[in-house]
Amino acid sequence: MEVVNNVTEFIFLGLSQDPGMQLILFAIFLFFYIVIMVGHLLILLTIFSDPRLHTPMYFFLSNLSFMDIAYSSVTAPKMIADFVSDKKTISYWGCITQMFTFHFFGCAEIFVLTVMAFDHYAAICHPLRYTTIMSTKVCTLLASLSWLGALGHSFVQTLLTFQLPFCNAQVIDHYFCDVHPVLKLACADTTLVNMLVVANSGLISLGCFLILLTSYTVILFSLRKRSAESRRKPLSTCGSHLTVVTIFFVPCIFIYLRPSTTFPLDKAVSVFYTTITPMLNPLIYTLRNGDVKNAMKRLWSHKFSLKEKQKR
Repeated sequence: MEVVNNVTEFIFLGLSQDPGMQLILFAIFLFFYIVIMVGHLLILLTIFSDPRLHTPMYFFLSNLSFMDIAYSSVTAPKMIADFVSDKKTISYWGCITQMFTFHFFGCAEIFVLTVMAFDHYAAICHPLRYTTIMSTKVCTLLASLSWLGALGHSFVQTLLTFQLPFCNAQVIDHYFCDVHPVLKLACADTTLVNMLVVANSGLISLGCFLILLTSYTVILFSLRKRSAESRRKPLSTCGSHLTVVTIFFVPCIFIYLRPSTTFPLDKAVSVFYTTITPMLNPLIYTLRNGDVKNAMKRLWSHKFSLKEKQKR
């Protein structure tokens, strides 16, 4: 059957309809987005410019930083612009593109965080075999599989949603095109699609989260036999990673591991994995990581020394 589609654009309700509150949110989220861009670009610059950070751990961290830049850029600029716009609209194909790219970069981040947990496990539990386990070929393969897996997930997620007919309803009770708010507008039975969405998004989030928790449980048990001094750095690294994982995964599981029922809390919860987590990642990975902090100091001291030589 041909899909009936009378909708050419959608209208976002956004986080708030109050004009005064929208101006406040505009300033807050503009600041958040600037922090995200500056923080992650600084991490990428630091990793690429310092040969000491050309290791598997920082290879995946650079992937994560790039994903956070792209992931937040899918929703944040449009949301920020809508705070000062009278009409918060997005075209039908713009909505498809936003949903596809959002789930693509979001799922890639889920897979890379899981791979980073495996990297930590290999480094801590098998230090003598670490360079063999996490060789350049293996790292490239794991990163490639993460991107390809995310591409497959996003394609299926978007296809499931937009193969449905959309008749007249246009108002999306959200600030971006996500699956559950868009499915509410479809003029067809969405029961089967809802179940497939839960299987596609919800189970990926839950499954990867359980794998992460299992890997860190194994790491903690392996660290019990070590001295307090030798435990300090691994615990700091794992602690920062686990903080990121919890802030990112728990809201994702809350949103996607249930049928297409929306709550007023959903938009606020979505802010955590679309904006808060990408903003906190650079702070967590730099403030709790001595290697990155030292590399940044070397980068800045090198720049200042070059400026001093130019003045002379």
